[in-house]
Amino acid sequence: MLATAIAIALPLAAGNAAASSFAGTSAGASSGGVSNSTGSSSGNDKVVLQARDDAALFVASDGRIRGAQLEAALHLLRETRPQARAASDMQLATAILAR
Repeated sequence: MLATAIAIALPLAAGNAAASSFAGTSAGASSGGVSNSTGSSSGNDKVVLQARDDAALFVASDGRIRGAQLEAALHLLRETRPQARAASDMQLATAILAR
């Protein structure tokens, strides 16, 4: 489980363009200007960044407390990142926090 979370989190820490579409960066601070068929990834980035507090609460409660922002981020990540589809909610929450 930890190895999978690390594999998901490592691209986040790398700061490359692909990682910015996963975990997000604040507007104007992006290093790559990644866009997809629906437009800028900044909307996706914002959803994931706003889920950090919920992710922290989820991890701290051992998965018992699930906030709406975390749920939205998990759904988005699984739709947009193939490697996130196989990851558990806990692994994704940990990866969000690692960003």
